[in-house]
Amino acid sequence: MIKNCVIIDDEPLAIKVIQNHLRQVKNLNLIHTFGNAIDGLSFIEENKVDVIFLDINMPLLDGFNFIKSLVKKPLIIVTTAHSEYAVESYELDVLDYLIKPISFPRFITAINKFHRAINYEINPADERSYIFVKTDLRKMQKIFLDEILAIESLKDYLKIITLSGKFVILKTLSTFTEELPSKNFVRIHRSYTIAIDKIDTIQGNTVKIDGAKYVIGRTYSDAFKERIAKHINKTN
Repeated sequence: MIKNCVIIDDEPLAIKVIQNHLRQVKNLNLIHTFGNAIDGLSFIEENKVDVIFLDINMPLLDGFNFIKSLVKKPLIIVTTAHSEYAVESYELDVLDYLIKPISFPRFITAINKFHRAINYEINPADERSYIFVKTDLRKMQKIFLDEILAIESLKDYLKIITLSGKFVILKTLSTFTEELPSKNFVRIHRSYTIAIDKIDTIQGNTVKIDGAKYVIGRTYSDAFKERIAKHINKTN
């Protein structure tokens, strides 16, 4: 599956280096480049972008404030000549941090990390589908989709509840739910998304999964009932 990317950098030479690297990469389509973050911000809000190659030191709006301004948040790969911004970047949940001049081997490492981060149902049909999530500054955790029971929103964080443990990541519930296969998962509340096939009982406005109860929000109730009806019809 081809994914879209953009480059935001006020240095034309830096843009050219990344463009040249991208020509050697499959399944990643460069749809636009920007010399400043303000023009990039409006474009990203109106178009589907999967990953941004982002400089930090730019006029008008720097890279950090750009990230904070995003409503739709693609994955971010920072590209900068300054190593001292690394900690702050990872606190903003960037995918990777590339120091200029960016060598092609190091660039490929970042691209591989990107593909791992979005690798949901790309596996062959006979393999278990999985995701990689960032659980701290350095660790990417592999989670099999068929082990997920529920996902709970904790403001800016999520708690992923699985058969083998619980994992906390920095991401919104809306974004994470959209990235999961809709045939297997359904949002039932502003704070909960659940695995349909892990539901033990449905009673009134609650569902029970592995001993835990989850409330079905009023605004999600009709859509949830429709999804359950379709699921039952498919399994009968």
